[in-house]
Amino acid sequence: MSELNGKKRADIKIGALVDIVLKKDQRTGILTRGHVKRILTNSAQHPHGIKVMLEEENQVGRVQNIITG
Repeated sequence: MSELNGKKRADIKIGALVDIVLKKDQRTGILTRGHVKRILTNSAQHPHGIKVMLEEENQVGRVQNIITG
């Protein structure tokens, strides 16, 4: 299983399994895993990770890892 970081929008696909950091968890760095429902960041890249909404409970956060394989 390899991982990509979530700073480039082109690497993130709808339905992809990702680890995100929720707004409330930014201080602690706790990651939440889920599947991408919507990509919310419009720019091609973002230094803190692309903001997405997960299918699971419509949680919103910035992608830290993209889980592949």
